Amino acid sequence: MRNRQQNKKARETGASDEGSARYREILNAAAVLFAERGYHGTSVRDIGERVGLLGGSLYHHIKSKEALFVKLHNSALQAAGDEIEAAIAGLSSPWARLEAASVKLAELQLDPASITMPLMNDFRQLPPELRAQLIGTRDKFEAIFDRLVGELNLPPEMDRKIYRLCLLTLLNSLWTWYRPGTLTPAEIGHEVMKIFLPRG
Repeated sequence: MRNRQQNKKARETGASDEGSARYREILNAAAVLFAERGYHGTSVRDIGERVGLLGGSLYHHIKSKEALFVKLHNSALQAAGDEIEAAIAGLSSPWARLEAASVKLAELQLDPASITMPLMNDFRQLPPELRAQLIGTRDKFEAIFDRLVGELNLPPEMDRKIYRLCLLTLLNSLWTWYRPGTLTPAEIGHEVMKIFLPRG
């Protein structure tokens, strides 16, 4: 009974020590497990066992599994956005900027060591209340492509929102079929852009 009360108190007060080495160890372990098993396939017990903490001990460092996922998702998406912004920095042509951003996203999607995309691609499987906490970060990430598509000289009859959604849907689904082979992730990204670049 006492342990349950301590666990409940830790969760309610949001007990965590985000600056500590132990917390970073827990965060890294959770990232790997979420990437491997998804949100639903990962339990607090799994995370605790991975770092050698059982029962209520883990709640002295974290608030909840949900809080860990939000922290990881938002940090990973922010890092991905930063990489894309760096890739387009210094490019003046709107088409070159969009292509550089798309190639970088393809590389992030297909990097086996990246946790960014497994966390992003699990989005539809998450509980609605958890998805609601992630919408703002995802909207901020997609705004990069919204801005880049907005700079393009597209035919006036073309819907830019549909153009952007089609491009992102294609890039975000590369992991479902790609296998290492003759083309690198960057080359796949360039091939995708051939579909979206103007002809003639």
